[in-house]
Amino acid sequence: MSNSVIVTRDGPVAEVVLNRPEKHNAVDLSVFEGLARAGEDLKRAEGLRAVILRGEGPNFCSGIDTSLFTANPDPKALIGKILELSEGESANMFQKPCTVWQELEVPVIAALTGVNYGAGLQIALGADIRLAASDTRLSVMEITWGLIPDMGITTTLLRLMRADQAKELIFTGRIVEAVEAAALGLVTRLCADPLAEARAMAQTIAAKNPDAIRRDKRLVDEAWHMDRAAALRLEAVLQSEVIGQPNQLEAVFARIQKRAPNFR
Repeated sequence: MSNSVIVTRDGPVAEVVLNRPEKHNAVDLSVFEGLARAGEDLKRAEGLRAVILRGEGPNFCSGIDTSLFTANPDPKALIGKILELSEGESANMFQKPCTVWQELEVPVIAALTGVNYGAGLQIALGADIRLAASDTRLSVMEITWGLIPDMGITTTLLRLMRADQAKELIFTGRIVEAVEAAALGLVTRLCADPLAEARAMAQTIAAKNPDAIRRDKRLVDEAWHMDRAAALRLEAVLQSEVIGQPNQLEAVFARIQKRAPNFR
């Protein structure tokens, strides 16, 4: 894996780090490939309970590295990559670094600071939870390059905000400050130290029944836009897979006995 994306592991929690601080963690091909590979590897990681996404240095991600434009003066090759799908994939190579986090069964928490523009915002939107510092600034900035946002934003942004609000941000590319971002739903909440908060939250999640947590994520992701009957049925099916199982019983006994649970 390229050094532009680093994965570390602390017991049940993994951290995925965008590691190009000298470029404000701008996304080049190595970052596209590194994030996608990291996500796929974490799908198979044993004992994983939560993932944290963060950027090295003061900025989460400033967006696309402009060298991608200057290094590819002929758009035909780029268009070919945009339209190409690997076998079994629904996302192309540019969408995968953002959408792969939705494919993980465990919660993904993004710790946001500084600039989160264009590709950076779309990567963050792929997380389940976004914790942001007061200096965080966000923008759907693709329009400034004459482009549309095409890194999976249709599977993320439209779940978070009204269509007219999304259109305004997409049409104008304006920069949104942290307080407004929280009000709009672009970030989950603001905190003084997003990384410390993300690590604490990840450990809290890791201490819960992993069978329930995985199904919690699936329940919200799938049921949020289902019709009433399908959503209620999904609740029942997922609960039937959890209730009475060893980890669920361990949660009950640990609570009654006032001790830390020991999940498998």
